[in-house]
Amino acid sequence: MLTVRFCTAKRFSGKRFEALGGYREDWMATLADVARHAGVAASTVSYVLSGKRSVSEETRERVARSIELLGYQPHAGARALASAKSNVLALVMPLRQDLYVPVMMDIAIAVTTTARRFGYDVLLLTNDEGPEGIRRVATTARADAVILTDVGMQDERIAMVRQTGVDAVLIGVPADSAGLDCVDLDFAQAGRLCVEHLAALGHRQVAFVGEAQDTYDRQIGFAERTLGGIREAAARAGVSLIHRPCGGSYEAAAGVLARIFEERPRTSGLIVQNEAVIPPLLSLLRSTGRIVPEDVSIVAVCPDPVAEQTSPRLSSVSLPAAELGTRAVDLLMRRMADGGRDEVVLIPPTLTVRGSTGPAPQRSR
Repeated sequence: MLTVRFCTAKRFSGKRFEALGGYREDWMATLADVARHAGVAASTVSYVLSGKRSVSEETRERVARSIELLGYQPHAGARALASAKSNVLALVMPLRQDLYVPVMMDIAIAVTTTARRFGYDVLLLTNDEGPEGIRRVATTARADAVILTDVGMQDERIAMVRQTGVDAVLIGVPADSAGLDCVDLDFAQAGRLCVEHLAALGHRQVAFVGEAQDTYDRQIGFAERTLGGIREAAARAGVSLIHRPCGGSYEAAAGVLARIFEERPRTSGLIVQNEAVIPPLLSLLRSTGRIVPEDVSIVAVCPDPVAEQTSPRLSSVSLPAAELGTRAVDLLMRRMADGGRDEVVLIPPTLTVRGSTGPAPQRSR
């Protein structure tokens, strides 16, 4: 059992004791401690130590004073590794059963091809590594910077990004984006566009068929923001809305669709944010005698190839996967060059009207 002991003011010099308000005997200052004491980001402390980027003289002096007061001792090996350049970017991507692979592949390809234009290769890390994967990248010479995907509203990896000061860009926006560079589709606005389109066609009872329940349990940002935008627009337009998470299987789609029409027989509009269930939903609607769009209109948040390969073709808000990957690398290069702008870039969504949406049937109005 570890015994924690606190030293008295008599045992330490006044400056170092006052800096901490009490000193644990086995305590060693970390880079994050220095950053907190100096009132700067951990990355700024890293830049002062490595000299990789220009830092104002006032900030440099404040950091140096905190290092002295706290007795911070950077590890010599870590300093050497931090100053080395690998010309590799780490791309952190999920490997889950409910993952829609084509979208993630489009992002990965865009990241890889854009990185090559800047002279970088890409190392793929899985989400299974969590914060430790970020720590490993930050404390070794495996990669110079990180791009995170599958970002949660309360993502545990972000604390590690801030603690280590590693250069990072997020494809996704957490609840607290302070100090971070992020890029994403404006999913909240995408949700609003879907509701507004159906409402303008006279639909008053709408169901949102969303991602699998696990995605909401983990508070993944894109799903939470889409749902928030849909709820906001539905309330404003006087649309009665129900939300049903849905797994990617035919059986899951059949169960969700049956529940929707059992609970709300007059439902005339579906908003879908789960690419895997689109073909089963269309098949199930046909098998129950419901015609799209005469009986039920469908609008989806999905890649254009998915929307264009169905019959009828789907009205949809496109997912700009390649643009997300390209912009993420551009933001990361800027951050590595000059410290970044702590910028959140939201790509405006566009709704393309195709054959799956039409006026609400008279019985549902």
